[in-house]
Amino acid sequence: MSTVNQRFPLGDAIEVSSLVEELRAEPVGGRLRVGDPRVVEFLTKFARKLLAPATARRFPELASLGFFLRKGEIAKALSTLETSGDALRFPRGLVFHVPPANVDTIFVYSWALSALAGNHNVVRVSSRSAGAAETVLEALNAALSEVDADTASAITATQRMVTYDRSDAISGALSVAADLRVIWGGDASVAALRKYPLAPHARDLTFPDRSSFAVASVRGWQNASEAERRGAAEGFYNDSYWFDQAACSSPRAVFWVGDEDGAREAGQEFRKLLAEVLVTKQHVTEPAMAVQKRVSAYGAAVDGLVDGIEFQGNGLAMLELSNAAVLPREWLGAGTFANARVDTLSDLVPIVLRKDQTVGQFGFTKEELTQFVTELAGRGVDRVVPFGSALTFSAIWDGYDLLTEFSRLVTVQA
Repeated sequence: MSTVNQRFPLGDAIEVSSLVEELRAEPVGGRLRVGDPRVVEFLTKFARKLLAPATARRFPELASLGFFLRKGEIAKALSTLETSGDALRFPRGLVFHVPPANVDTIFVYSWALSALAGNHNVVRVSSRSAGAAETVLEALNAALSEVDADTASAITATQRMVTYDRSDAISGALSVAADLRVIWGGDASVAALRKYPLAPHARDLTFPDRSSFAVASVRGWQNASEAERRGAAEGFYNDSYWFDQAACSSPRAVFWVGDEDGAREAGQEFRKLLAEVLVTKQHVTEPAMAVQKRVSAYGAAVDGLVDGIEFQGNGLAMLELSNAAVLPREWLGAGTFANARVDTLSDLVPIVLRKDQTVGQFGFTKEELTQFVTELAGRGVDRVVPFGSALTFSAIWDGYDLLTEFSRLVTVQA
């Protein structure tokens, strides 16, 4: 049976062929357009659900999502799509989203931007998702019950989130029906989905394996106030621990930029403050994760990658790299960070690879960061953000302007 379970809007299991047929149909009230008011109304209602105090306290990452979907933020994002001259902007059509299981909320950002571009969407939600993802689905269905009838009808007809067990028939049918396929989750996920052919006019938007690191200026740290240093530690905690360091934008290494003595002192204070944040946040490391952390750390030592290992309880492990150029990019366990020092940001340029996505930074000037990115010349690093903003989603992600990717231009000349 090629059936899928409908999680949003809640409904009975449905044959994939019937699902595609329903999504291809024109909704009552007319097809969606870019920036459709019905989509905006629904998303802002959904955002209010996420920003409810009880939800935001339980899942802080959902508060970030709710802020992203506020009416003012939506208007700001849509303003970037304004066209002039001979060009008119339209939706791409039907978009099939395949998000990762390890970051519960990424599918909502992808879907919401595509819906704002006027597309009909089907999202495969992982059956392994829990916690925040389940709360999101509950909030979506609750919001649907509170919008007016015309909006509810349009959303129900054009937006679906489904679960299904691994199935060539279902993934193949959704792929060949799609005008755009969006694949998150790493190299293996991209390769697995690409075996299902697309229609000749369709294409993939892929988000393969990425890694991220952090840089901190020794001079900037020395000039920072105590409150700014504590803020940096808390921001780094949010960047790293919300998704157990599994998010592509979470840092897996910290580079101190400056003189050796200053870097040693700054690093020690930073680790002390970070450990205090772990206590304040009542962070709990699962036993299996604590074991993974030690296995990875000692494995790196055996391989000659590190000169020293420092554990602070089960929540934090710092690995002093023998050579900053030999940077471990794989996930080593939540709260495990490679640590090294370089003289200048320019020393990192030869180290950067195309798969490096986000650089979290503290203490640098805009001019210093711009010079660093200019030296990279686009061959790696898609975003540079302050500590605390690594997980803040943007309509520009992995170098893609997503609203632009989710829409198409038609030119008219007389």
